Amino acid sequence: MSKKDWGKESDEMALFHAAMRDVAPLPVSDKVISSNSKIPPIPRKASYQEQAVSADALSDHITVEIEAGDAWSYVRPGMPHQTLRRLRRGYWRIQDDLDLHGFTRDEARQELSVFLDECVRKNFRCARVIHGKGLTSKNREPVLKARVGNWLMQRADVLAFCQAKPEDGGGGAILILLRDNT
Repeated sequence: MSKKDWGKESDEMALFHAAMRDVAPLPVSDKVISSNSKIPPIPRKASYQEQAVSADALSDHITVEIEAGDAWSYVRPGMPHQTLRRLRRGYWRIQDDLDLHGFTRDEARQELSVFLDECVRKNFRCARVIHGKGLTSKNREPVLKARVGNWLMQRADVLAFCQAKPEDGGGGAILILLRDNT
């Protein structure tokens, strides 16, 4: 250690001792503090509330390629693939649905966010969103299909989604599995 480094250390020690000059040790106590004391737990917000995404935060910049007529699906990483299979087969009954026909992109994003928040509040597990098939749109392609999927992937409370069965809307609708918050 050089004299210069030793000088810095001694200056720091002198400052430390000066700062501690008026400090008195705590009195010795015979009390033993038990770590097994029954302290009531502090309730925490459920993780879906901590990770909730507002409609304003849902981004159009995250994109998933979807080909026309493609029966697409998504399952959150870490979820078993069986979850998606069960969703496709109707294991969970549809508890609520939202029809986005006639909404602009921004209106649809807002409606979807409000709808999902309400489903989570009511502790619904499965919901259907009807985004349309694009039969009246330019090039007869669905306008909202890819956007809805992209928005859903950004929500922490969405575990999986898939195209609905033909009797539930087929290529114009999507089934969504939401986290169980019980």
